[in-house]
Amino acid sequence: MPSLFVAHGSPMVAIEDSEYGRFLDSLAATLPHPRAIVIFSAHFEAETEHVHRTSRYHTMYDFGGFPDALYQIRYEPPGDPALADDILERLKAAGIDARPEASRGLDHGAWTVLRRLYPAADIPVVEMSVNKKLSAEDQFQVGRALSSLGEDVLFVGSGVTVHNFTMLRLAREDGEPAPFAVGFETWLEGVLREGRLEDLFDYRSRAPYREEAVPEGASEHFAPLLYVAGTASGSGQARLMYRDYLWGVMSNSVYLFQ
Repeated sequence: MPSLFVAHGSPMVAIEDSEYGRFLDSLAATLPHPRAIVIFSAHFEAETEHVHRTSRYHTMYDFGGFPDALYQIRYEPPGDPALADDILERLKAAGIDARPEASRGLDHGAWTVLRRLYPAADIPVVEMSVNKKLSAEDQFQVGRALSSLGEDVLFVGSGVTVHNFTMLRLAREDGEPAPFAVGFETWLEGVLREGRLEDLFDYRSRAPYREEAVPEGASEHFAPLLYVAGTASGSGQARLMYRDYLWGVMSNSVYLFQ
């Protein structure tokens, strides 16, 4: 089973008719069918690793100012408490502080993309938090602790690799991407294609346009990429499956890790 990084961009990705949305609609058919999904969401932040342990999710609307149609969506898949317990044990065995979460719903970082990939909401899901205060290597190692969880478990990281709201002032109606977005994304694609883990872990000093793309203190949307990279073979190699740019300043990128 491969691992995926999937950009969630705007919450509108859940319902909008766009090239990217249509790509997500078709993506699951190209993958083995999973028994369960473990998803790291940029919108589930905690300094201790939280693992959602529930039998059924409720839908969170953790955003504002969008069309009413978005608030009518219910995406409420089953959880998998046994899988959550397995994850907790593996994290603790690796020396990673972790705890169960039972009351929180499924946030939009998770359900907007899962609704496009698996609209029936019939595959058990375990949502996990991210900690942007960890180093990139430590985020990777959280995923690595779970890499042998099972060949029938699909790991998904949901975030945005170029995500900086202050850059919205540069947004273009024609969608042409800003140079900083292209520069960072091109660098990242090369690093992942070649499995250059040292560069990935040290992206803060090695990547071009790093502060524009992943501003210091606001890296929660980049973190899911590092978590999910660790769940794969450990090589850090990934193939770019799709990329476009939202308003020209944020990236809709999908990477597949084998």
